[in-house]
Amino acid sequence: MNKFNIGIDLGGTKIESVVLDTNSNILFRQRILTESHKGHEHVLNQILDIYLQALNSVKGKDHSLGIGTPGSISKSTGLLRNSTISCQNGLPLQELIEKKLNHSFVIENDANCFALAESFMGAGKNYGLVFGVIMGTGCGGGFIYNGELRTGPQRLAGEWGHSVVNPNGPKCFCGKKGCVSTYISGTGLEEMIYENLKINVSAEKFLNQSMYSKKEEDILNKFYEYYGLSLANIINSIDPDIIILGGGLSNHQDLYTKGLKMVYENIFCEEPNTPILKNILGDSAGVIGAAIIGRVKAMKNN
Repeated sequence: MNKFNIGIDLGGTKIESVVLDTNSNILFRQRILTESHKGHEHVLNQILDIYLQALNSVKGKDHSLGIGTPGSISKSTGLLRNSTISCQNGLPLQELIEKKLNHSFVIENDANCFALAESFMGAGKNYGLVFGVIMGTGCGGGFIYNGELRTGPQRLAGEWGHSVVNPNGPKCFCGKKGCVSTYISGTGLEEMIYENLKINVSAEKFLNQSMYSKKEEDILNKFYEYYGLSLANIINSIDPDIIILGGGLSNHQDLYTKGLKMVYENIFCEEPNTPILKNILGDSAGVIGAAIIGRVKAMKNN
């Protein structure tokens, strides 16, 4: 087993690295800005910079490497798709990073990294089937079964954000209408607010208000309605042992009370009891999961 496990989490705003030892203790952690507006070559250099900082912390010793990214690598083309770091879409990202770092690594969707970290070390530690949910700029998710990440033959497992809950709903960037993301992601909620109130306000600020007007209450109720439908569909289909929420919107406490009630009202069960809990590892869950994925892959190869 590698003595050190390095993880890198690519985000639209920041790139984070972490170094874990074999007991998953954090030995090093660093963040730098992504600065994607400067182009994909600059982002690659930022990845190299933060990797070298992590590598220096372990004095270049033998290590595994895992990288989490928004979007996913197409199995047919090998190109990145659906990433919020738009300058990287359509590129052979794994090949470009491997050439830049001169080190092999595992690349995985950031929501899958989040789910794995929470399953190993967080709120899902004692559960068999874990569904980790990201409610941030978009909606992503990942399934962990008995400690193993399930991606599926098309690498679509957990992509609940693009399940259609209203075929006559707003258009999603994926081309479909009424996807989960168009209603309960940060972007989706902000667009609903603007469409109805003609004001620009962040989703998190809107959810943290202490008082709401009648029109604002209507928007909030629609948000809870589709939150309930979306997660109930997952539970009715997969019946996970636990659902763990991550992303900026997961800090909204009413998701675990009023939102939970809306989920339970849509479950095909007389006494629903699926726990829906907030993450424990915070916004570093993704980078920790990336390091764990790198470790697991290295162990399988040995």
